[in-house]
Amino acid sequence: MQQRPRLTESTTKIVTFERRHIRPIPVTERHGTTRGLFFVWLGINMLPLTVVTGALGPTVFGLSFGWTLVAIAIGNLIGGLGAALHASQGPTLGIPQMLQARGQFGYFGGSLLALIALVMFLGFFASNLVVASQSFAAIFDSDNINVGIIVCALIALVVAIFGYDLVRKMMAVFSVIIGIIVVVSIVITLSNPATFAATPELGYNTAGFFGMVAVGVTWQLAYAPYVSDYSRYMPADGGAKEAFWATYLGLVLGTVLVMVLGAIVGLHATDGDIMAALGGLLGGFGPLVLFAFGVASAVMNSSNIYSGVMCSLTVFETISEEIRINTRARVLMSVAYALLAMFGAIIGKDNFLVIFGDFVSMLLYVLIPWSAINLIDYFVLRKGEYSVGDMFERNGGRYGRWDVVGLVSYLIGIIVQIPFMVSTMYTGPMAEPLGFVDIAWLLGFAVPALVYGVWKRAKLGSTQREEGALV
Repeated sequence: MQQRPRLTESTTKIVTFERRHIRPIPVTERHGTTRGLFFVWLGINMLPLTVVTGALGPTVFGLSFGWTLVAIAIGNLIGGLGAALHASQGPTLGIPQMLQARGQFGYFGGSLLALIALVMFLGFFASNLVVASQSFAAIFDSDNINVGIIVCALIALVVAIFGYDLVRKMMAVFSVIIGIIVVVSIVITLSNPATFAATPELGYNTAGFFGMVAVGVTWQLAYAPYVSDYSRYMPADGGAKEAFWATYLGLVLGTVLVMVLGAIVGLHATDGDIMAALGGLLGGFGPLVLFAFGVASAVMNSSNIYSGVMCSLTVFETISEEIRINTRARVLMSVAYALLAMFGAIIGKDNFLVIFGDFVSMLLYVLIPWSAINLIDYFVLRKGEYSVGDMFERNGGRYGRWDVVGLVSYLIGIIVQIPFMVSTMYTGPMAEPLGFVDIAWLLGFAVPALVYGVWKRAKLGSTQREEGALV
């Protein structure tokens, strides 16, 4: 009969200060639970930024409330599968998500992908700072949100410095509080006769519908680079299945619920300030909702610092073998990371909706090929069999310094999307013939998955034959 891991210091304290960083989590410290993981991913979307994203349907894509809801549901259901599949890798390997990229791209090649993910975390952290500060500004009727940005950044930084344990517990608490507030807010707004009174220009358009579906897919896949940062604390035995369902249900339920509220608010947002529009729709209940959202965003934004720092440490470890990854390095990196994102939020706050829309579009194009390659390699080619120790060797061990197959396949995944891209920054030549329907991300997943799968399978087969001949 298998014995449960014994209680350790990490399971007896109310809050444990993290000391493992990017190193594998030992079996005796796998204190994660299905319920805890579910609330992490449910709570992580209880944010003002999720409201803003749901509002993109009416405000940017010109969709009616009904069509926005359909697009939100489809996009999140599809994207959630990818994020949950990545999460199921954590209990098996016990390491952060982007460090696993060394298995497909090599020791140094994996750091390039971690660097891309780092930029993503910075973008989301800065975006959350802006929207959280807009919530507080709407309450206090202030046009200056810089103070709010600074305060929210400091709160997130303190939580992130403690690490996984405090981040997880804080998100669990706020997921329940904000979840109740969101449900009440939806009931209030739907019962308001003015909610659907003046939106005759909104309806269905194919480009807008598929654009909003892509936003839903992107939103979920944006979590893929760090889902294993939390699921790695789940037990190795049976934890993969539990991690999949806890992540999938938490992400999809939390996102769809809050985006529905955003879709309602988007019908009334005329100046791009979604949170002010939300406060106006809710009347006397508005200040309480905006305050709760602002506080929740400040706290739960810590996950973007935490996982961004995991990527930073992965990158810095490859720069020089003299760099030591320890608690001091993690704390200093957290401070630098928070300051960088804070200044970015202050600089870009005036054009937030435009910048955020382009950020989401570009994020989809760069994440999709990585996700495809990782999933094909893990589930089809290697079936979860990796040498974690080799991933920490500077020569890459069996994975090498640079994996040409992975890097070239990723590059191909980016290139094939370029003619079909649709964004305000760049629109490809094939977009107009297709009615500006964004199908780039579909090609960005299918093509690199096929190229990598066929090429890598042949290479692995050749290596196995050579080893057999030597024996």
